[in-house]
Amino acid sequence: MRDFPDMTVTFKLEPRADRIAFHWTLTGTYARTGNQVRISGYELWKINNAGLIAESSGHFDATEYERQLRDGFDAGSGD
Repeated sequence: MRDFPDMTVTFKLEPRADRIAFHWTLTGTYARTGNQVRISGYELWKINNAGLIAESSGHFDATEYERQLRDGFDAGSGD
């Protein structure tokens, strides 16, 4: 959170067979460069009998994230 002091994360949950998909979007200003960043991804969670996350597998475009840290988010490019 130090890298994105104004970070906002929005999300939605989507039930799937034996998993829950946690879709997220992070927006904020990268503190080191002042660049705006907007990146989305998802996690697939397996919930145990106690209602806790037993397994989690995360997915996002790491190359695009690194590009935005360097160059910023371009709302007109469709990123």
